[in-house]
Amino acid sequence: MQSHLITLILSLLLVEALGHRSYLRSFQTPSAIDPCYDEDRPRRCMPDFVNAAFGVPIEASSICGKDKPARFCDYKDLHARNESVCDICDDSDPIKRFSALALTDVHNSNNVTCWRSEPRVGSVDPGSPPDNVTLTLSLGKKFELTYVSLMFCPYAIRPDSMAIFKSADYGKTWQPFQFYSSQCRKLYGRPTRATISKTNEQEARCVDHNRYNADGIQGSRIAFSTLEGRPSAQDFDSSPVLQDWVTATDIRVVFHRLQPPTTTTILKTQSSEQLKYKKSEYISKEIFTPPSAGVSTYALSDFAVGGRCKCNGHASKCIKAVDGKLECDCKHNTAGRDCERCKPFYFDRPWGRGTVRDANECKACNCNGHARKCRFNLDLYKLSGRVSGGVCIDCRHDTTGRHCHYCREGFYKDPTKSITHKKACKPCDCHPIGSSGKNCNHTSGQCTCKEGVTGLTCNRCARGYQQSRSHIAPCIKIPRVTMVNHQAQNTAPDSYQYDPDASESTKENCGKCRFDTKRLNLNKFCKRDYAIMAKVTGRTTSSNKHVPRDEVRFNLQVQTVFKSTNPLLATSSQRKSSVGLLVPSKNLDCRCPSIKINKSYLILGMDSKQNPDSLVLGPKTIIIEWKDDWNRRLRRFQQQSSSCY
Repeated sequence: MQSHLITLILSLLLVEALGHRSYLRSFQTPSAIDPCYDEDRPRRCMPDFVNAAFGVPIEASSICGKDKPARFCDYKDLHARNESVCDICDDSDPIKRFSALALTDVHNSNNVTCWRSEPRVGSVDPGSPPDNVTLTLSLGKKFELTYVSLMFCPYAIRPDSMAIFKSADYGKTWQPFQFYSSQCRKLYGRPTRATISKTNEQEARCVDHNRYNADGIQGSRIAFSTLEGRPSAQDFDSSPVLQDWVTATDIRVVFHRLQPPTTTTILKTQSSEQLKYKKSEYISKEIFTPPSAGVSTYALSDFAVGGRCKCNGHASKCIKAVDGKLECDCKHNTAGRDCERCKPFYFDRPWGRGTVRDANECKACNCNGHARKCRFNLDLYKLSGRVSGGVCIDCRHDTTGRHCHYCREGFYKDPTKSITHKKACKPCDCHPIGSSGKNCNHTSGQCTCKEGVTGLTCNRCARGYQQSRSHIAPCIKIPRVTMVNHQAQNTAPDSYQYDPDASESTKENCGKCRFDTKRLNLNKFCKRDYAIMAKVTGRTTSSNKHVPRDEVRFNLQVQTVFKSTNPLLATSSQRKSSVGLLVPSKNLDCRCPSIKINKSYLILGMDSKQNPDSLVLGPKTIIIEWKDDWNRRLRRFQQQSSSCY
């Protein structure tokens, strides 16, 4: 411990000798070689080690002679009663001034300048009221501190008890840093030199007065090492606890009690003959302290704080900002006064403190030049093997996706351009009649065509189809003359048999289809005998003797009955059996309605008196391809059905 303190003090003396120059040098223009990079590779960098208190004003709660001249006394020798030296302090006289500016100026042992408090009455009795005097140093920015050093003025009495506090939030809250006292338990409620483990590394210790007082030597230095005795100090970069422990924006020193020399100390210097002659005089006059004890002062010649501007390994210097405040000259794509976060758009990996092993440079999000903002997603970062976690925000140029790497709905990638090109995405341009929507495949640009329609934009009829006058089925299959075998059954879902005599007249009279209207309301629901959701499982052609030649029977599996007066529907729904739907052949020629095998439909219609065993497509029948959002509407109609009549 002694060797560590000696090394620390020697380092401190060197910093004080050159500190003001190194402190100024840390604000100069950087050299051509950036210490934050090894060629193009980022590496950890830190500002110079400086005396952060140098030239910084200190606020003192007490200054000798500030209000009026006052008398104070020092002691050249604690063991010599009559060796006191008294003088006058007067803040209005430059020669007799002891202001706080003396604490942070250039310390010269040949010309010592001192700050002094107003004269105090010293006492070592823990029961007496504390005689508090405070010194507050505001660093103006977060620093990572290595030591706090206090040099007492020559011959000045050192305090019996004092405390060092730190603030990391510019004086809003304060945390104990270190205590000094001959009565640690009584005055501060702490044991003397408590053991520090990894579980209490942020705990302030109290040092016994007899240990730090160095047997009463005056004019000496107290040097508090912030990391001494802290187990994680050897791996500081990996210890957020210690990083927080040494971080401070303000330092406050509180002097609680002076330590005047006692009668016992004085009498030790006298010979036995002198004691015999003078002892009765001391006792009769009740002189147990020197007569000048009531005019003693706290007196410091130097207040030094060694450390580095806190930049978390991402800056080699601190600079003065436009507003005059101190801030880090951040590198590695970091930002903030302490380089404590990634700068905007550099959120592809989480922010981290720069270490010897990893500079933790912030990485830009990959948005292919189509976004200016992004955010970090921890789950995606973990899934990528801790490689990439950036998510682009507000993709432009008709792109979308985490990296703005594909085209949004209604656009497709232009194969002649890179995805980074501003015009990489082209509009789908789907034909309004031939396509079933405005969207296309975002890679190929292929639109979704209606049956019988083909082409990239669905702009022509496929082979075997011809153009019709219907917007619903713009391309219909070219009819073929076939010899119908009444004994055979054709159940192929993608071909139809046509009556050659009726085909031409049917095509000419298709008109507008009324069976697949998408407009559905409560009034229509009320006026129908049944409302079901059913799946088409097959069809029976006119070759079946049970089906008239001019009708086609579709087999339905009833899945949900929303409304029915026909017991046949309820029974088939419960038993999972089929029920027939009879559709005139002429309607199928016009795809009115267009019924597909293995598709589900919403069917509303009227019960047939002529054919009670099947559903019959009539003028009031509504057939709509089923969509999941129909379910909520039909359930609502069921609840409102009481208002139908």
